[in-house]
Amino acid sequence: MSDLAAGKCKPCEGGVDPLKPAEVENMLGQLNGWTLDNGAIAKTYSFKNHYQALAFVNAAAWISHREDHHPDMTVGYDSCRVAYITHAINGLSVNDFICAAKLDKLFDL
Repeated sequence: MSDLAAGKCKPCEGGVDPLKPAEVENMLGQLNGWTLDNGAIAKTYSFKNHYQALAFVNAAAWISHREDHHPDMTVGYDSCRVAYITHAINGLSVNDFICAAKLDKLFDL
């Protein structure tokens, strides 16, 4: 696990450049199981049942609210796909990777 999970998101603002491809690859290498998907970083988490999937969604919502950085989520019976992109810059920012690492840390609890 990287130290990204210890980071704190900065306010999402336009007017800054998205991360460069080399920066994205470097940060992606610090995460477990995340992939680049249509300009976003994404991961699907698997669970034993629907209750666990929804419990994860609620915990992820708490993290998202606390960090003020919100992913797109697709929930199935026993899975949740999470995708991060910083819409204000139409690309990836450090915030996306910080929040992804925080979700991984949550999932490992």
